[in-house]
Amino acid sequence: MRWLAQSRWLRAAALLPALALGVAGCRHKTVAYQPPPPPPVQAPEESEVRPTHPGAVERSAPVAPSQNAPVNSELQPEGKPVSSEVGIASWYGPPYHNRKGADGTIYDQNAMTAAHRELPMGTIVRVTNLTNSESVFVRITDRGPFIDGRIIDLSLAAAKAVDIYRPGTAKVRVDAYAPPEHPGVDPGGKWCVQIGAFLDEADAIQLKNDLIRRYTTAKVIEFTGPTGHWVRISPKYDDKATARQVAESIHIPDPGAQPYLVRLN
Repeated sequence: MRWLAQSRWLRAAALLPALALGVAGCRHKTVAYQPPPPPPVQAPEESEVRPTHPGAVERSAPVAPSQNAPVNSELQPEGKPVSSEVGIASWYGPPYHNRKGADGTIYDQNAMTAAHRELPMGTIVRVTNLTNSESVFVRITDRGPFIDGRIIDLSLAAAKAVDIYRPGTAKVRVDAYAPPEHPGVDPGGKWCVQIGAFLDEADAIQLKNDLIRRYTTAKVIEFTGPTGHWVRISPKYDDKATARQVAESIHIPDPGAQPYLVRLN
């Protein structure tokens, strides 16, 4: 891909130089559906979502637990939800079954787990299918889904539990409970920006090299997932505000290669 040499970078930001990427005469095609989440620090294999039309994300107040959530003694949260959101859920299975997830564990499509872009790893959430009121408790173990409007990506087993398996997606409410406490983990989180997916590895490498030259204090990597090649920017200051600033400064016309804000821990 040839990146425009003029008018593609924005003026410098307070903590990091702002970035604007223009695409012209692209010789590649980006993956038109679910890209994988960013790789763990030591293992770049992630997860995807099923291709369907994304829906709008809405925010709502926390609600009381439903009475029909499947019982799982390991996934019974205490107290009330600390946050709730409404949007589109999807599910993922092969080819991610038995691959390493973002939390470092091996993804089991038959376990009650899910992927989310921003909730802390290990968070227990209740997912309620708003079409049939069926609910299930799952643990966040992976990152995704990476498509506008999707808010959570369920394991195969969880999707079957709330009847999302056959339609592929459904409008849901996600109620998150207080995440587990881990010594030494910043409660505000460590954040990065991810861009992709590219079918041509050379395009991702070219983007990585461009970002390295302009983000001299950031860590920039290129990695391969089941749906293509990705680029991830980890700012020197990895708080959410800085990562959002970086994401908002990146402008790529191709809707299949947009930047996403992702929590790493």
